[in-house]
Amino acid sequence: MVKKRYVMRVIIVDDEMAAINSLSWELRKYSDFISIVETFTSPSEAVSGINYLKPDCVFLDIEMPEMSGFSLLEKLKYRNFAIVITTAYNQYAIRAIKESAMDYLLKPVDEDDISGVVEKLKRLNNTQNFKHQFEQTFEALSRASSPQIVQIPVSGKILFLLINEIVYCESDGNYSKVFLESGEQLLVSKKLKELEELLPDRTFFRIHNSYIIHLLKVKEYLRSEGYVVLSNQKKIPVSRAKKEGFLNRMS
Repeated sequence: MVKKRYVMRVIIVDDEMAAINSLSWELRKYSDFISIVETFTSPSEAVSGINYLKPDCVFLDIEMPEMSGFSLLEKLKYRNFAIVITTAYNQYAIRAIKESAMDYLLKPVDEDDISGVVEKLKRLNNTQNFKHQFEQTFEALSRASSPQIVQIPVSGKILFLLINEIVYCESDGNYSKVFLESGEQLLVSKKLKELEELLPDRTFFRIHNSYIIHLLKVKEYLRSEGYVVLSNQKKIPVSRAKKEGFLNRMS
């Protein structure tokens, strides 16, 4: 019996039709391995299309006006596919995804680069590998999409703080206190709810009515006591209402 040749089912997502046509033309040179099942210029339509068609690989533009590539991935239910990032921004691609993504293509696409990507795709031969590669790329884009600096109003001025400097925030009536890795404490003229809106929710979590914590600063969770221990050894209470959400975020 002749073994059936594996053909990778591919979807292309790009807000520019010219870019889709160019990439499609290059990929059709590898029709013995790649089948383009659909293309989308609308990211919102691509979400539905990917969930329905369940491709093996998506060539994804990460800079689209309607929705970023990361936001598109975030909305997906189906995630068992490899991702190849396409972008016109060399610096962005190198910083965000060079080490984690299956690969990336700089626009305008180059024939040699396409060939290299196809060879890498051939080495991914099952859905488990696709899922692992998706998770790696999603995590890389998550880090790149999160703001690295937050603006905090303090004493008539604005401080530009690195996200990683902040350990936790505490309510103090109509004010809030921000505690930094250095041990410094800042008094902010905003309620905790207002401060919560300034901080990226991928990194920070309102663990109690009186506290917001930096999730990457959590060292321990003391279940019997209902506290987390942060990197500065501060113990913060976990409210009953927030416990499940906290554990889901940490899993």
